[in-house]
Amino acid sequence: MAKPRRNVKFQHRGSNGDGRRQSISDISEGTSEAGSPTRNGYGGKDGLSPEEIEVPPVSDYEKKKQTFITRTIWTLIMIAVFFIGMFSGHIYIIAIVTAVQIVSFKEVIAIANVPSRAKNLKFTRSLNWYFLGSTMYFLYGESVIYYFKHIVLVDKVLLPLATHHRFISFMLYVIGFVFFVGSLQKGHYRFQFTQFAWTHMALYLIVVQAHFIMNNIFEGMIWFFLPVSLVITNDIFAYICGITFGRTQLIKLSPKKTVEGFVGAWILTIIFGFAMTNVLMRYKYFICPVNDLGANIFTGLECTPNTVFRPHTYHLPAWLPLPAAMHTFRVAPMQFHILVFATFASLIAPFGGFFASGLKRTFKVKDFGESIPGHGGITDRMDCQFIMGFFAFMYYQSFIAVYKASVGNVIETAITGLSAEEQMEVVRGLTKYLFNQGVVTDKVSPTMAVAGELRCAETESADSLP
Repeated sequence: MAKPRRNVKFQHRGSNGDGRRQSISDISEGTSEAGSPTRNGYGGKDGLSPEEIEVPPVSDYEKKKQTFITRTIWTLIMIAVFFIGMFSGHIYIIAIVTAVQIVSFKEVIAIANVPSRAKNLKFTRSLNWYFLGSTMYFLYGESVIYYFKHIVLVDKVLLPLATHHRFISFMLYVIGFVFFVGSLQKGHYRFQFTQFAWTHMALYLIVVQAHFIMNNIFEGMIWFFLPVSLVITNDIFAYICGITFGRTQLIKLSPKKTVEGFVGAWILTIIFGFAMTNVLMRYKYFICPVNDLGANIFTGLECTPNTVFRPHTYHLPAWLPLPAAMHTFRVAPMQFHILVFATFASLIAPFGGFFASGLKRTFKVKDFGESIPGHGGITDRMDCQFIMGFFAFMYYQSFIAVYKASVGNVIETAITGLSAEEQMEVVRGLTKYLFNQGVVTDKVSPTMAVAGELRCAETESADSLP
């Protein structure tokens, strides 16, 4: 006779494994676990969960279509923001350039991968932003002082900051330099010095060059808008010409760039620049330097236009086999200058993009960031603009700008080079001259004379004190 087994449990029908009979609710839950909507919200006939259902892959056509739609929408948004800012006034376009400057600096700094052991280093990121802030303080201060001397130098609070601006900026940089040296840690020297050099390279390539774009805006909106539009249209023309009849690869860094697209875009950019310049020269809002930051496209600006915007008569050599009527023509000198601008935008500025492509390949990244959906980062769109803006400023200052005495320059010379008594003498002389010319009334001249005499009396009494 077999011995009975002890402590052996059998799974009986209807048992739930815990020694009790299943209730109706237990049975209901058990039978609905796989496919019941009450359990997982999915009622597939095969009882499969969403994770088990194979989603058909998205075709390449759908991906390209979605990318094209996103890219187009954000392109239109950027164009709208650009034109709204430009027509609203110089201060708004300056704000846009400043935002682009800061975001681009952030993106370029970010692509340098931080070693895991160096993530806990103190002040590494803080120093990057400190150097950015001190550099922008210096550059923005230089622009404000240069273009608004007549406001800054007569203000009691701003005068010390303006006269000692460069020394203050230098000391701000020295503080950051000393702080960097003090933060060096053993075992991290290579990384910290690499970050230091990388930060300064980004400051030069982005912040310094963007500063000259800012100066272009102060010199006149045309010197900002033309370089920007030439680079954008050249990129569009290069793409169109490249896909139409491009055959020969231009450079290995950008395999899709072709020689035919490069040359075709150059010719079309010159035509566009000539036509656009002819339109912009008609509006003082574009050709006048900034003398009122509150001006916009509706209020406009008033100035004496630069001579490059006035038509001149030119004579061709008599030996040319042309009809007599064609030996003489009238055109504004700016139309000749725009040929140089368009050539630089077509043949040199694209190398800023090639440089950025090489930089991205070095760090094995596709884009500098994701600031603009469908486009990548801000830097991906601005890589050619920085060098183009730098060139526009240098060319303008060398061949187009007219240097003459301004109110700001005269005030600066009087404040920094003359004593208080000499300044009063200048004021009295100018007042007398204006009175003789009938510009000021007879009440102003005696008032200034009395003020000058009082000032001289105060000075003499001060000198007589022991």
